[in-house]
Amino acid sequence: MFIGRASELQYLNNYYKRDGSQLLVVYGQKYIGKTTLLKEFVQDKPSHYYLARPCSEREHIYQWGTQAGFEYSGKTVFPDFYDILENISEESAGKKVILIDEFQNIVKVSESFMKELVRFLHNRTELEDVMIILCSSSIGWIENSMITKIGEAAYELSGLLKVRELSFENLVMRFPNFRIEECVEAYAVLGGIPGLWNQFDDKLTIQQNICRNILNPDSFLFEEGERMVTEQLRETSVYNTILASIAAGKHKLNDLYLHTEFSRAKISVYLKNLMELELVEKVFSYDTAGKENVQKGIYRIIHPFVNFYFTYMYPHMSALQTLSVGEYYNVYIYPYFKSYVAECFKGVCRQHLEKWNERGKLPIQFEDVGEWVGKAGTIDVIAQDEEGRTLIALCNWEKPMMTYADYEWILSCAKKAKIKADYIYLYTATGFDEKLNLEAKVKSNLKLIQISDI
Repeated sequence: MFIGRASELQYLNNYYKRDGSQLLVVYGQKYIGKTTLLKEFVQDKPSHYYLARPCSEREHIYQWGTQAGFEYSGKTVFPDFYDILENISEESAGKKVILIDEFQNIVKVSESFMKELVRFLHNRTELEDVMIILCSSSIGWIENSMITKIGEAAYELSGLLKVRELSFENLVMRFPNFRIEECVEAYAVLGGIPGLWNQFDDKLTIQQNICRNILNPDSFLFEEGERMVTEQLRETSVYNTILASIAAGKHKLNDLYLHTEFSRAKISVYLKNLMELELVEKVFSYDTAGKENVQKGIYRIIHPFVNFYFTYMYPHMSALQTLSVGEYYNVYIYPYFKSYVAECFKGVCRQHLEKWNERGKLPIQFEDVGEWVGKAGTIDVIAQDEEGRTLIALCNWEKPMMTYADYEWILSCAKKAKIKADYIYLYTATGFDEKLNLEAKVKSNLKLIQISDI
């Protein structure tokens, strides 16, 4: 099922419609849906797809050349990259799209690939146009090493498209049989990564999906959390230690130092690598005058499934091997899952506010949005417009009812942050008490939003 990605498709089609040949890079994390997007894009276009595996330059030439028909044409089975591209471009009439997936696997072993690709493009002047899309799942390499590695070929790039996670709204569309609460729980485990969504079945409960499709040793996702780390990083023992420590609540650099006994300098380097791979983020509070009340520089695992793995599976792997999946879920996941999902619910509420902001449904048009992480309390969402008007939000997932005391609490947090809260939005997965409902009727700047409204 193809969901979302309208803007990405439009981006690619706009380039395709241009005169001349184009060279684009499309990248994003594993399972984010790059290949699905590109398949949708080329549905009505002549195209050629090559998946570059990790191997030598000569093996790439042999594998790709064989796919392009050189083995059966009487020509050499070891052509050069230019000849392969020429042969592909002549296969059909019309502007052809040539997709080279995981292209970094060629660039890393071949000095000639990008040069011959550029020569091929330059020689298309009198010939039919082509569109070459270089695709990659290696975010860190694309953003930090690609330009240096490909050199002057970087000047030939027509565009760069990063494929990002899909929204909660898209997940709701993908799983029509889930209740809205189940959609939030699924989003907490799988995030906005459509390749992982394919492993869940909305005819089962979330607990059944976790037991059958994650905790089951025969399932595809059982070891995927660790594979996402080991495939991209060396010294996985160090990375696993840091990720497990963050998942266990060690969010500050000093906490990680005391727990792991790695040097602060070493931890900082490894955290930088994890952030480049978008597995970890460093969270700073929204900039307000109340800086003395703020927690500074805390780390979180940002990749939802990696976070689930290191929170619920990695620390208890011995028990996972000895208990039944049902017993394991009841002991190690069920008692804590609500608190885990509560963090995700904050992100869902923020997406809802951002959607309303785009559609002009808020009393302000905010430019900046974030959170305020205080030493004694957090404002889940804080947003300001260019005139300094401020909207704050509090999100309740765990409590059976949101009360007037919660309203007073967020006002006290705003006071500690030294901001004037012009508008207060309260989100809940349950309901609101009578006093809070009455307050909302007389306070025009207070809005109560239930999960069903999302």
